[in-house]
Amino acid sequence: MTPTPHRLTLDQARRIIVRAQLLDAERPGDVVEVAEQLGYIKIDPTATIAPCEQTVLWSRIGWSYEAGQLRKAVEMDRLLFEFDGAFRPMSLLPLMLPAMRSWPRRESSRQWLEANDRFRVDVLARLRAEGPLLASEIPDTAQVDRAPDGWSGKNQVPHMLDFLARRGEVAIVGREGRHRRWDLAERVYPADLPEYDEAEARGLLEDRRLQAAGIAKQKSPWTGNGTAGEPATVECSKWTFRVDPAALAALDEDDGGRVALLNPYDSVLFDRPRLAEVFEFEYVLEQFKPAAQRVYGYFAHPILLGDRFIGMLDAEVDKKNEVLRVNALHEFLPFEPEETDMVRAEITDLGEWLGMPVTGLP
Repeated sequence: MTPTPHRLTLDQARRIIVRAQLLDAERPGDVVEVAEQLGYIKIDPTATIAPCEQTVLWSRIGWSYEAGQLRKAVEMDRLLFEFDGAFRPMSLLPLMLPAMRSWPRRESSRQWLEANDRFRVDVLARLRAEGPLLASEIPDTAQVDRAPDGWSGKNQVPHMLDFLARRGEVAIVGREGRHRRWDLAERVYPADLPEYDEAEARGLLEDRRLQAAGIAKQKSPWTGNGTAGEPATVECSKWTFRVDPAALAALDEDDGGRVALLNPYDSVLFDRPRLAEVFEFEYVLEQFKPAAQRVYGYFAHPILLGDRFIGMLDAEVDKKNEVLRVNALHEFLPFEPEETDMVRAEITDLGEWLGMPVTGLP
């Protein structure tokens, strides 16, 4: 028998999402707690204010977060690992390994790996003898080059390392600035991880993705939640949703809202169709638009108040003058006096976290 869908209001759906993304008033305690709930913390070097991985954590944890806490969790405590452009909790690795072992599935990638088997052996041997190493410290002995993709140069070592990481053969052990340091996966990942078959692991991953989302469209390609959780409908929407039962059970626990300044690559913004459907927020990142076509700014940060997106912050760190400069504070609707005070306070807190005063704040 098909279970009766839960009937939710837009306000309830929004509250579920905000809480699942740790953007409600009850802040998490540390980096690992954030990663365990969100599933990943995206890495991106664009730093008009601070890199994505840092602002994602600050927007959740607040004043007590320090940048060194993330590095410690990854490189010393090994509670997080870097994979495919994000820091992920080690608890997800056993769920990812079955799919990693059967990668790649694309024929062109398989052919490149097969043609470069000797190159693969060379890279692994070098890491075994000398690792951890930067890509620049490993010779390029490729037999067949990949076509340029506009992002990487002719050196085939970064390609091979990325391929081997996706297969679970090598892993990132740490970073020197923005450069990744590599080693054999067996020396980076824990040896006593639980084993799952691919179907079981996929189902458990879908559960974790829905946990991070709170509620999402059924089989959403953005969230990757499949049919995890329980069916739900949301007022004014024709979508079929899936909701996390634990999030549903906590729905009546109202701990109030707060202001959050969100990096444009924040995970809560990734599912653009859900943003429009549930939050009525049509978000467009203007980073790649010509300057004349930008409305809010090159890398403007959306402003969340409670469960509503109320504006955009266009700000940047002025390194020469050591200030956080506010270029514009865009209000979707005129702020109420209390909203203005809350937003100004959060921007001031951001400046204090960065260790610099704020200028240009209206």
